[in-house]
Amino acid sequence: MMRPSVRLLASACAAALLLGSAPALAQVGTPALPVPLAPIPAPRDVAYPGVIGIEVDATDIDRRIVSIKQTVPVTGPGPLILLYPQWIPGNHSPAGPVDDIADLSITANGQPLRWVRNTVNTNAFQVQVPAGASAVEVAFKWLTPIEGNQGRIVITDDMLNIQWEKALLYPAGYYSRQIRFQPTLRLPAGWRYGTALDTRSFQNGVAVFAPITLDHFADSPLFAGRYYRQIDLDPNGRSPVRLNVVADTAEQLAATDAHIAQHRELVRQADRLFGARHYNHYDFLLAVTDRLGGIGLEHQRSSENSVDTKYFTDPTGTLADRDLLGHEYTHSWNGKWRRPADQLTPNLNEPLQNSLLWVYEGQTQYWGLILTARAGLMTKQQALDVFANTAATYADGNPGREWRAMQDTTNDPIIAQRRPQPWPSRQRSEDYYREGAMIWLDADTLIRERTEGRKSLDDFARAFFGVQDGNWDPAPYTFTDVTSTLNGVQADDWAAFLRDRLDAVGPNAHGPLAGIERGGYRLVWRETPNDYSKALNTELGRVDFQYSLGLSLNASNRVTGVRWGSPAFEAGLTSGWEVVAVNGRAASAAAIAAAITASKADSTPIQMMLKKDERFRTIDFDYHGGLRYPHLERIEGAPDRLGDILAPRRR
Repeated sequence: MMRPSVRLLASACAAALLLGSAPALAQVGTPALPVPLAPIPAPRDVAYPGVIGIEVDATDIDRRIVSIKQTVPVTGPGPLILLYPQWIPGNHSPAGPVDDIADLSITANGQPLRWVRNTVNTNAFQVQVPAGASAVEVAFKWLTPIEGNQGRIVITDDMLNIQWEKALLYPAGYYSRQIRFQPTLRLPAGWRYGTALDTRSFQNGVAVFAPITLDHFADSPLFAGRYYRQIDLDPNGRSPVRLNVVADTAEQLAATDAHIAQHRELVRQADRLFGARHYNHYDFLLAVTDRLGGIGLEHQRSSENSVDTKYFTDPTGTLADRDLLGHEYTHSWNGKWRRPADQLTPNLNEPLQNSLLWVYEGQTQYWGLILTARAGLMTKQQALDVFANTAATYADGNPGREWRAMQDTTNDPIIAQRRPQPWPSRQRSEDYYREGAMIWLDADTLIRERTEGRKSLDDFARAFFGVQDGNWDPAPYTFTDVTSTLNGVQADDWAAFLRDRLDAVGPNAHGPLAGIERGGYRLVWRETPNDYSKALNTELGRVDFQYSLGLSLNASNRVTGVRWGSPAFEAGLTSGWEVVAVNGRAASAAAIAAAITASKADSTPIQMMLKKDERFRTIDFDYHGGLRYPHLERIEGAPDRLGDILAPRRR
């Protein structure tokens, strides 16, 4: 005989089966009858009635907790569905961390309302608004990650990063641009901040911002800190451009006049490239830190960036972040103002599509490097070395291209959620960035060749991004818009040009390297790394034998990557092994390099002992090709088009 509770459960299960696929609602509080499910209304392009007040308290630094209170106007009784943002622009994926919120409570006229979660659309919360209520009060806590394995750290003892889309709920049924918020933020005493939001007042640690639509609110994050500095990057310019810096220590805020001048030149070179600004002011948000989680994220009127703690104090010794600001600044034009049509969704819970990320990110990767070099933040030779490294990655024989077209990698943020991959050379991890940049180099040099230098991709940038000066409402584009603008610069079958490179797949598919040779250089292999790679590997503690044995290691001789199809791959190695000895000597980067070099002169295999957990292996590598590192070499007599591309614009 069934107990009553079991019988009731069985009946409920049977009822659910009879109802088919209709989603259930998670229940909170004491047991009660099921709450009727209201459909989530489709977004409408009409104004939401009233302005949503939101108070964010970020003073609980020790426990890394942010407290939120919202006042949401309502127009009458009935179901109200509040959404927690899920599809976050710039993340290109459903990355909204709804699991980080807690203590959600909703009241009306001082009385608690029972909320339920939609178990299919789990970022949706439903309440029943009672008669006579003109607003509901929403409160919850954003429990930000404390350890790195819980997510990106956004609060430290000395700084914080408020991303508003992680700290709000908004009503379903409306376009984001039709919902207005009135934000306030409370900060720890003495802290200052930078943001693209317009400040109405800042007193006693409380900042009051001007009302703003949800789409722009979520696109206007904030950096704040105990140690803060703001640098004017466009003195007396037509619209303010500011560098807002927070740091782990006061000393890390120091910057030389020459270094600041290079950042100002970045702004000037972008003006000369695009010819228009799509903001009323722009705020670089820069964290000089090894404590806040790393970030490089674009916004229309700002960008979130984190760099090495020596970024200002040793600018020539830090290469890893050198083109970060150039990349994210370019996104103000490419990706934020001109936005792929399938990225321009009605609200933050409608799925994005990523088919044009090779423009959004690929061309931005290209211009970010070019602008960085034109500004003097990177030398011409360093930029050439970057091109050499990228060309080597995507040269003929790239392992991933055998089975997967680059176009398909635009789905990676959704498929892989940007997690580390076991075999990135085979899986093709977001290749639309760097291989996409090579496609645009190919297009740039082709235009220069066909027009004998009279036109270039700069002309495309001005025609595509450099119109409607001052407009910062998104302007969608399609593949056809891209090809027609290219045709306006130089007539060609640009659709075929792009599709050939985007869709190439199979063992005979070629990498998009024609731009290197058309640019006046060729990819060559030498036994020493190029200077950029040498310095970068030292900075990051990396050891690179990927184009010889097929191994990448860290400074502790631990294998961090194995290139698919390489001698190391064929020997069965994976990441995680530690190299203990090579040719009878204790392992080190120098010992491995010496063994590879010595193997060129005879047929003796390279013998390597490795350890993983309690297991040891000894492998004989029958490899005699020597050390191999990519470089670009000038083609004698060919025009130096790459040099022209990297040269600063004088007007």
